Amino acid sequence: MIVVMKADASLEQVEAIKSRISEEGLRPSTVEGSERTIVGVLGSITRDHETALERMPGVLQILRVSRPYKLASREFHPEDTVVQVGEVRVGGGDLAVMAGPCSVESKEQVVKTALAVKTAGANMLRGGAFKPRTSPYSFRGLGVEGLEYLAAAREETGLPVITEVMTVEDLPAVSEFSDVVQVGARNMQNFNLLDAVGQQSKPVMVKRGLSATIEEWLLAAEYILNQGNPNVILCERGIRTFETATRNTLDISAVPLVQKLSHLPIVCDPSHGTGKWYLVQAMAAASVAAGADGLMVEVHPDPDHAKSDGAQSLTFENFGLLMDQVRALSKVVASDGPVGARAQ
Repeated sequence: MIVVMKADASLEQVEAIKSRISEEGLRPSTVEGSERTIVGVLGSITRDHETALERMPGVLQILRVSRPYKLASREFHPEDTVVQVGEVRVGGGDLAVMAGPCSVESKEQVVKTALAVKTAGANMLRGGAFKPRTSPYSFRGLGVEGLEYLAAAREETGLPVITEVMTVEDLPAVSEFSDVVQVGARNMQNFNLLDAVGQQSKPVMVKRGLSATIEEWLLAAEYILNQGNPNVILCERGIRTFETATRNTLDISAVPLVQKLSHLPIVCDPSHGTGKWYLVQAMAAASVAAGADGLMVEVHPDPDHAKSDGAQSLTFENFGLLMDQVRALSKVVASDGPVGARAQ
């Protein structure tokens, strides 16, 4: 449930509402919009309590939130969330591009890649230090050593770093070395991990699970928001369907749909979404045209010899071509105004 305050409601009236909610053993959460303040009620509320709140000074109306995810819903938070990562904005009309190798293999490799993707126009560096792999015999990352190489690349280029955390135990190290903590598709419903990343201060990107519904994905984000971390980014990375011609099926429709349901920014990963390097540029363009707030793209100096996901990794040259296209397309989309749900 949400309490919509009048445009001229005073700070004292808002605080009185929050105190009344707390008296009932419920948790208030305040969102200050450009026009008015909204106070969310987290927990089950009785009809008598609802009526009492409605009579209090400064209250415009009481609305029931119909979605099972409250904090992530646009009903609760009508205005778009913009996640600030250093000087990079994820959301708010900017296009964030996170690019780099699937796996950090050496300091030379990741620094070389960071310099190349920055030159091409990327504004964040992605790279895996801890790698979840289907086979236990595949390369599973360098761990903390890989995190140190990512930090060295950030020092060299100034690019903020996003990297995946796989366990609660690894979270302190990942938080120390990264600027954005990524929860991967296989961990989207690792609820202990979701709670833990919600309790630390770094922004968190949640990738959609391999077979997750939109609602399940948004409920995963809800876990993080419920722990007090408001800086959540969603990432559509393709879902498992009957199709085997591509690695996954990149659900472009998820972009405008999520923007209608939620205020959180959403980026697309056309590399994992297709599994084929020659499809990445087209699907990146489709994502931008659909209104995505950003892209996550795998780039490697020598994809044929990559230790993981070489088949979907772009060369430096091909990443440059992709950036030329999506920059031009992003300007067209911006000039035409909001896309999809944001146009309503």
